[in-house]
Amino acid sequence: MNMGFDAVYYEPDVLNYQLGQMLYHKYANLPWRQIENHNRIAEMTSAHNRDFPKLKSHLIIGTRKTHRYVPNHKVSDWLVPYTSSGCRAMCLYCYLVCNYNKCAYLRLFVNREQMLDRLLKKDAVAQVPQTFEIGSNSDLLLENTITDNLRYTIERFGREARGRLTFPTKFDMVTPLLNLDHRGKTIFRMSMNPQEIISRVELGTSLLSARIHALNEMAAAGYPVGLLIAPVILLPNWKYLYGELIDRLADELSVKVIENGFIEIILMTYSFVQNAINTEAFPNAVQLLDRETMTGRGRGKYCYRNDIRGEAESFLREKLSRRLGTMPILYIS
Repeated sequence: MNMGFDAVYYEPDVLNYQLGQMLYHKYANLPWRQIENHNRIAEMTSAHNRDFPKLKSHLIIGTRKTHRYVPNHKVSDWLVPYTSSGCRAMCLYCYLVCNYNKCAYLRLFVNREQMLDRLLKKDAVAQVPQTFEIGSNSDLLLENTITDNLRYTIERFGREARGRLTFPTKFDMVTPLLNLDHRGKTIFRMSMNPQEIISRVELGTSLLSARIHALNEMAAAGYPVGLLIAPVILLPNWKYLYGELIDRLADELSVKVIENGFIEIILMTYSFVQNAINTEAFPNAVQLLDRETMTGRGRGKYCYRNDIRGEAESFLREKLSRRLGTMPILYIS
């Protein structure tokens, strides 16, 4: 399976790593083009906005050189740069586009042993067990279909660490994780949205029905689990869409998820960069920038006005209280 990649761009050093060699053989049928640095590929940084989907068909392989942990105070204690950045999917609101612009394509980093060594060392010296978010720069479940990195990470962390790992996903390929010796140290979080939004906005991701099934399977396999209703996108019929979503979750989530899981809610933030790319790359897509309901937030970013956010928060809290009242809402942001 080559996931539709058309070429591999690689730093020569990656072939000195076991994972790099594995990928070299896995994608031997594709052209391999040598680059100096995965952060600076001139033909990609100079591409037109309309070429965004085409860039997503390239696979970039390098080593991660920076390992800066960012404090976090939601589900995890730290946001940790890990084995990939960017993604193969094309969600129209993707915040990675804010960071990487057109270069939000999938980059794999083959020095996973070094990265996990550093993480385990930080866990070992902490005064109390820590939780590490390893999926903030990419979708690790999608990446896992290429690298099998989650098997390595979850089992080694389970054996050697005191704390916990966590990552979110919009995909359903959980079968390789179900029989791992995770020891309850990996928190699996599934992102949920109404199927209409998945179809129109979260391009290339798994169906809602598949996401629900995958979350139920992971809970049955003993993983701690949560669900993200994220990002909440306030289309004109948003109350109908999210009301229907919550009803469906209440009907289809397993007892184990409902009794033991938690909920996160994140309202969409959008940006000038995303709007510029989407306008050219997806000219027929749904318009996410609504100047009637949104306001500026920092340089080039937009979020829903406070009164609009307040209405959405009240609606979601009330509906969730009635239908999924045993699941705590950790935060709404």
